Amino acid sequence: MYPTSLTQLARANPFSAPLFSLQKVEEPQQSLHGQRTRRLAAAATAEEDVSCEFGSSKYYALCGFGGILSCGLTHTAVVPLDLVKCRLQVYPKCSIGNGFSVTVREDGVRGLAKGWAPTFIGYSMQGLCKFGFYEVFKILYSDMLGEENTYLWRTSLYLAASASAEFFADIALAPMEAVKVRIQTQPGYANTLRQCVPKMFAEEGLWAFYKGVVPLWMRQIPYTMMKFACFERTVELLYKYVVPKPRSECSKSEQLVVTFVAGYIAGVFCAIVSHPADSVVSVLNKEKGSTAVGVLKKLGPKGVWKGLVARIIMIGTLTALQWFIYDSVKVYFRLPRPPPPEMPESLKKKLGLVE
Repeated sequence: MYPTSLTQLARANPFSAPLFSLQKVEEPQQSLHGQRTRRLAAAATAEEDVSCEFGSSKYYALCGFGGILSCGLTHTAVVPLDLVKCRLQVYPKCSIGNGFSVTVREDGVRGLAKGWAPTFIGYSMQGLCKFGFYEVFKILYSDMLGEENTYLWRTSLYLAASASAEFFADIALAPMEAVKVRIQTQPGYANTLRQCVPKMFAEEGLWAFYKGVVPLWMRQIPYTMMKFACFERTVELLYKYVVPKPRSECSKSEQLVVTFVAGYIAGVFCAIVSHPADSVVSVLNKEKGSTAVGVLKKLGPKGVWKGLVARIIMIGTLTALQWFIYDSVKVYFRLPRPPPPEMPESLKKKLGLVE
């Protein structure tokens, strides 16, 4: 029989794995080459020659660089769709089709790229903090929990680490997000980053760049929690139930396909959870002197969901590409890419799964 207190703990976890069951299984031992045993990361290759130690300063720095590329490039690539999405949110009578046509008619094809500079700078900074700090907090919290609790509470760990990382990422993003929305939603206000920043500062001071940080937290923290936790667990389930061979036998390109699919699935859920707050941010940064509560009352229950379809398309594609680029950077720089988590031997013995 397994210990009652241990199973009660596992069952009481509100974020525990729904498919967790007690059965005797044989799992291959892995050679860790002296590295940490508590490694939680998805989309990994088998143990091989790596360029740095897992959890080292170089590891964190390169993960941050991967975040810059994954977020900066992808968000800049979808600026035209983001532009239309923002206009849908602040002009309720607008639709996806006429959003594109009106923009082209008023500003030409170049108008679809309005706001690309603050988008690239802002989301590059956000990506640096989001992915870099996620790795930091994931290892930190894992060390605090211990090996067995890390496995049992791994979804909670993903949620906590991603929320902590996003808190700092949004502070880095807020100024450029405010500039981007002002350029995209107020025709004639400013067309470039250099025009917009001094004008906003002259009118509202430093507050103009940070008044949207709380709505950003409301939007981005749930989004990021879903993005990381859903991705990590989806990768785990894909390797377990969908991919026809063990992950260790998959080539790097096959693993990156799994990464892309899991990223898209996570992106759809991300868009849904964070859309109401995204609508508030768009209107808040468009209107001078507005507050989050005032914008919520103005939009109403239906208004906060305006532009959801465009955002699902944008965020699904965006999230899939971000994870693909991030994992590709890890492959290119030969960073440690630990396999999906497996139950520790000590826990198997406690649960009576091994002799």
